Amino acid sequence: MNEYGSNLFKGTAVYYSEYRPQYPSSLIRFLIQQFSLNGEGRLLDLGCGTGQLALRFSDWFEEMIGVDTESEMLDEANHLSKIHRVDNVSWRLGRAEELLSDWGSFRLTILAKAFHWMDRASILEILYHSLDANGGLAIIDTFNVEQEPLSWQLKVNDIVKRWLGNERIAGDSTYTHPKERHEDIVAQSSFKDVERLVLPSYTITWTVDSIIGNLYSTSYASKRLFGDHIERFEADMRSSLLEIEPTGKFTEELSVSVITAFKREIEY
Repeated sequence: MNEYGSNLFKGTAVYYSEYRPQYPSSLIRFLIQQFSLNGEGRLLDLGCGTGQLALRFSDWFEEMIGVDTESEMLDEANHLSKIHRVDNVSWRLGRAEELLSDWGSFRLTILAKAFHWMDRASILEILYHSLDANGGLAIIDTFNVEQEPLSWQLKVNDIVKRWLGNERIAGDSTYTHPKERHEDIVAQSSFKDVERLVLPSYTITWTVDSIIGNLYSTSYASKRLFGDHIERFEADMRSSLLEIEPTGKFTEELSVSVITAFKREIEY
C-alpha cells in the first residue's frame, strides 16, 4: 500500500461500516468447514477495515487480531466490537512488515478485499511464516473481471468520472488492478494446496442513498475528494439514477470468491 500513501481511505470509515455489503453466511460456514475451526487458536485479519468480517468469527477463535493502516477504520472497528460485546479481539495500526515481530502466530489469516493493495509476494511470505504448522490462508473478494456491469452501475461510474476525472484515484496515485491473478501469485509462494472457489451468488438491493454511501466508503470516490462540489455531485447522482429507475431500488448479483491455501509443514 506504500505507493498510494497514508490517506488512501481517509474519511471513509463511517461509510464503510454502514454501506459496504455484508458477506453472506455461506462464506462463514465455508471457512469454518475448510479450516476445521473449533474455537481454538488465533485469527489474523490483515487489512481488516472496520472489522465486520473478523467479528463474525468471535466464537471460532480464542483470540483475533485485526490489522489496518488507517486509524479511522480501527476506531470504527473498536466501536463495533464494543457494541457487539466481542472481547477477544484487538486492533492494531500498521503494516505487516512493521508488526511481524510481535504479533505471534495464527491458525488462520484472512484478507478480504485487501490483497490487491499489497506487495503480494512479500506479504505471502510474511503470512506463511506467521502461521501455525498446518495453518491456513483465505483471500476473499467480490471482484469479478468477467462480470458485465449493469446499466445503473455504468451510470454511477460515468457520473463519478464526470466529477473526479477518468483516472481511478487511489490516495497519492491512481489505481491499476494487478495483472497476475491472486491465485497464481499464491501458487508461486510457499503455500500448498491452493484452491479457488466461487460461492453461490446472492442478491443485494441498493437505494440511491446506499449507492452514494458506498461510493463514499471507497478510495476512489471518498467524500473528501469532491470538496465544495459535494452537494451538486449528490444531486447529479440522484437525478441520474432516478431517471433510470424511478422507484430508487437497484439490485445486484454478487458472488464471493475464496482462495484457500495451507502451510503444510507436516506432510501426510
